[in-house]
Amino acid sequence: MSKLIVAVDDSKTIRASLEYTLTKEGYEVVLAKDGQEGVEKLKELKEELKKPAMIITDINMPRMDGIEFIKEAKKMSFFKFTPILVLTTESQDKKKMEGKKAGAAGWLVKPFKQEQLLGVIQKFVK
Repeated sequence: MSKLIVAVDDSKTIRASLEYTLTKEGYEVVLAKDGQEGVEKLKELKEELKKPAMIITDINMPRMDGIEFIKEAKKMSFFKFTPILVLTTESQDKKKMEGKKAGAAGWLVKPFKQEQLLGVIQKFVK
């Protein structure tokens, strides 16, 4: 059975790239275009009792940014221990601390290399 990864990013190109990279490695992928849609997808997964092995989120998105999305995801007990990787153009320490405080387990700066992304995922996904 393949492991599930939820990817939340407002960039259609990044979503397509993540989907390609992850499905090629055997992961099942659920995509969302912003934090608000990400929360909706998590609620659907909870209904189906499908727990993702990891959540990947951007920071700068419309409607609900990544920091708020992380906070909302961590409020849901079903996803409380799901590792969240931030994948963003943001690299300032202040933003990283904000993400960590919200519950992010890791931080990767765009543009990303496929090997780098998969290496980080493999550290968290057993």
